[in-house]
Amino acid sequence: MPAYVIAHLQEAAPHPEIAEYIERIPGTFEPYGGRFLVHVTQHEVKEGRWPGHVVVIGFPGIAEARSWWDSPAYQEIAPLRSRHIEGDIILVDGVPEGYDPASTAKAMRDALPAE
Repeated sequence: MPAYVIAHLQEAAPHPEIAEYIERIPGTFEPYGGRFLVHVTQHEVKEGRWPGHVVVIGFPGIAEARSWWDSPAYQEIAPLRSRHIEGDIILVDGVPEGYDPASTAKAMRDALPAE
């Protein structure tokens, strides 16, 4: 099942370390089957607030996403970003092929107290 790294990064002033991070990051996730799905693109806010930028990196599974995050190669360059850009980053499982949300709704209804 696919997994994703999703980052919500705040605006930051241009900095040489950020440019270096962007240049080097693809090489860190390629060994784990990762690739950018969203990067340096515009987003349209439909509800709430979402200042800053969205980055999504796809991986074949959560194990690969975790291995990438914990890898020495990524940990070596992470400070190049974190020193200059604040943000929130999560790792999340995707849904399996053929996922049907009706089963989730049924389980939720079944858990409701009887009327």
